[in-house]
Amino acid sequence: MAGRKDVRDKIVLESTAGTGVRYVTTKSRRNTPDRLVIRKYDKIARRHVDFKETR
Repeated sequence: MAGRKDVRDKIVLESTAGTGVRYVTTKSRRNTPDRLVIRKYDKIARRHVDFKETR
């Protein structure tokens, strides 16, 4: 099945705290076409912060 396009894309979420912490996850291109913002735990800042999708 070469050439098949997946509906779910791999994305990188980067911390808004400026620590450089990143998470890699997937999102549905069809359901959420906009950039994703998720509140997750930043290991360096030791608190929950917003993580924004980078391109």
